[in-house]
Amino acid sequence: MAVMLRALSTAVPPTILYQDQVRDVFAAQPDLSRLAQRLVTTSFNLSGIDTRHTVIEELTLEADGGAPRFFDATSQRLLVPGTRVRNELYITEATKLFVEAGRRALAACPGIDAADVTHVITVSCTGFYAPGPDYMLVRELGLSPATQRYHLGFMGCYASMPALRTAKQFVEADPDAVVLVVSAELCTLHLRTSNDPDAIVASSLFADGAAAGIVSARPLQAGEVGLQLDSFGTVITPVGEGDMAWKIGDEGFEMVLSSYVPHIIDEHIEDALAPLFAGDPELAESRSSPNIDIAHWAIHPGGRSILDKTEAKLSLSGAQLAPSRETLRNYGNMSSATVLFVLKAIVEGTDATAHQRVCAMAFGPGLTVESGLMTIAVG
Repeated sequence: MAVMLRALSTAVPPTILYQDQVRDVFAAQPDLSRLAQRLVTTSFNLSGIDTRHTVIEELTLEADGGAPRFFDATSQRLLVPGTRVRNELYITEATKLFVEAGRRALAACPGIDAADVTHVITVSCTGFYAPGPDYMLVRELGLSPATQRYHLGFMGCYASMPALRTAKQFVEADPDAVVLVVSAELCTLHLRTSNDPDAIVASSLFADGAAAGIVSARPLQAGEVGLQLDSFGTVITPVGEGDMAWKIGDEGFEMVLSSYVPHIIDEHIEDALAPLFAGDPELAESRSSPNIDIAHWAIHPGGRSILDKTEAKLSLSGAQLAPSRETLRNYGNMSSATVLFVLKAIVEGTDATAHQRVCAMAFGPGLTVESGLMTIAVG
């Protein structure tokens, strides 16, 4: 039985962050040391990002006359709201993105409507509330009140991969299941000015966005392009527990993202992929490199240096990394939603052809590597 990921859809908030403008604001904060000022300039300039999106309208950098909470446009000062203020905005704005992405996925999936959805899986690590986004999707999209709901919370950038794996398992257990998977992250709620190098790197990378897809065993409609979900793998690297972490502080969530992470990925990415390839009969029997048999690579663009290391270590071509680099350039790192943006770009690309293999990878706290093998399918 083939289990398909269909109707990949995305949504972003309307406020755009232009990387050079935001760089200048962060570099001009009065409490920064000279070293931190140089780190801000370097991190922003080498990020590989042109634009990002945010739910914080104040970051348009234009004064609107209201009482500022995150940014005072008059003084150009970044403010320090508490975690409660940040999470209250998450409740309002994340719900909008969850619902919009879910609605777009349903609208884009021929032959499936709200009444067909049996399961909802939501993903997020940038805020909390209950009843949560899984509940709101049922209410706002008119799903059955008997829809089974699951939320994967606080796992980090890799969490959409286990969400897809779980959706596949639901369908394998019940071939009539239709699973709506939605990830939404508001990373910019937790950005702050700081002399800490980890916080500076985070401020140069993270953004807001949402993505959704539908997983089912129903056949694709004529002309529809989807992804057959073949297999998944998860590996914790031997080192890196303290190099990528995500904790709750009094002034928002605090990211640990050390400069050592790209090196860890460089050293361990091949070992992390080995169990995934070994479990796939087609790749296991192939005498050639997996890169020859895998046409497309959906690598989570955690940062430019991570993509550089992955490209070199796996001997990938520029074209194979183009969807990841373009996603990073146009949207930044949206945590768990990002790899779904990359998969969408691959499916919609002009060189996507039936039966081509796709390898998706995402990295997160631990350091954890989640991966999946997929096959492009055309109805």
